[in-house]
Amino acid sequence: MKDLVARINAEMENFKTESEALVEKGVKAAGARARKSSLVIEKLVKEFRKVSIEESKK
Repeated sequence: MKDLVARINAEMENFKTESEALVEKGVKAAGARARKSSLVIEKLVKEFRKVSIEESKK
């Protein structure tokens, strides 16, 4: 669980960096990287939900 949370936090930082580059500097390639990062975050959060539900049943 700790590893999963660490991966989510790392990907959130990556998304933050890329989305700021897009919004503030207009770097279009950063937009693509931010979108990709958002998909990774979505998968990780779904995995977190699944694991946390299993943990709460113990």
